[in-house]
Amino acid sequence: MAITLTDVAADRVNTFLANRGKGVGLRLGIKTHGCSGMAYVMEFADEIEETDEVFEDHGIKIIVDPKSLVYLDGTEMDFTKEGLNEGFKFTNPNESGACGCGESFTV
Repeated sequence: MAITLTDVAADRVNTFLANRGKGVGLRLGIKTHGCSGMAYVMEFADEIEETDEVFEDHGIKIIVDPKSLVYLDGTEMDFTKEGLNEGFKFTNPNESGACGCGESFTV
């Protein structure tokens, strides 16, 4: 089981964590959302729960709850800029489809 970051995503997360001034890492999960059923959720983590799975890539701790891990295993997180738009992009081998607007996915 693994979740990884590209170099660009790692640099961006490190910048956010440094600007925030505290935190143990990045919490990544999923929630029920959108027309395809699931959406990615990211937030800074100030603590690690006993049941969390922790992955470390590029020196960044990626913290995932057990329910989300089933859907996120093997995911690579990237940061992209396209014109005026920029944001994190997920390459998830578990996805079987996504909605047209790109806000949600199906496993």
